Amino acid sequence: MIVDKLIERVIKCKNHTVVGLDPRLDYVPSFIREVSSEQSKSVAEGVANAFFTYNKELIDHIYDLVPAVKPQIAFYEQYGLEGLKCFKQTCDYAASKGLVVISDVKRGDIGSTAEAYSEAFLGNKEYSMNTDFITVNPYLGTDSLEPFIKHCSENEKGMFVLVKTSNKSSGDLQDLVSNGKTIYEHVADIVVRLGAPYIGSSNYNFVGAVVGATYKEEAAKLRSIMSNTYFLVPGYGAQGGTAEDVVPCFNQDGLGAIVNSSRGIIAAYKSKEYSEQYSEKDFAAAARAEVIRMRDDINKALGKNNKLAW
Repeated sequence: MIVDKLIERVIKCKNHTVVGLDPRLDYVPSFIREVSSEQSKSVAEGVANAFFTYNKELIDHIYDLVPAVKPQIAFYEQYGLEGLKCFKQTCDYAASKGLVVISDVKRGDIGSTAEAYSEAFLGNKEYSMNTDFITVNPYLGTDSLEPFIKHCSENEKGMFVLVKTSNKSSGDLQDLVSNGKTIYEHVADIVVRLGAPYIGSSNYNFVGAVVGATYKEEAAKLRSIMSNTYFLVPGYGAQGGTAEDVVPCFNQDGLGAIVNSSRGIIAAYKSKEYSEQYSEKDFAAAARAEVIRMRDDINKALGKNNKLAW
């Protein structure tokens, strides 16, 4: 089961960090942008080529340290077909280096539309995206999730359902109370029910949950509800979440969560912590240094809760 593969990678790397490959032009060093522009026939092609060169260098510097990467499709598809081509190239290259690939696409629809979305990212066709997990939006109801469950089961894939997100206004809907429970608790119950038939050898299933690091108390509540659910945790670093904040997302086995950082890693060379030591030509080395710092930060925070004794 794919969640078992993810856990194997976590244990091998002794790291719960996921690197978000969310490129922006101002993150990409000028020397990469210039070369890509000169060698391309259009602006979109130049940007896509620059993004892939940037991503490839980042992957080469961190693939031995982290279990997974998470490209967010919006940063690619804004450049049209060339951007989507880059997204697929990035997924393919990350997979070739042994990384678990989480496509952050937040799909959610019903009927044949959900089937089509699911086939694109979780199918086994030659034209399907090379991804292991995707993120999905549950707010159209259970039948919007069923096609994704079906493809995950058939094709050894996984999914992370949005439950309690890290953004400031998430409570506008997710914290509303119905029948004595918040909406995010109701979604958690759905996640547990859908994942129950698919428990792997690791005691987790392939129906995961997105739970933000910026809501510590809510994360603790959700951890108690979803004991067999793996959490994808955004919000660490640039969004204000700390290593202490992510601790409630973990189980007593020292597992149960992977923690994402995007610009904090891929644009580390631009930060005050690294800019004096690393030039833009050393952007990937700075990213590697930040991965190591983040790994150690989270492992230290887990402390005695980490029964893996890292």
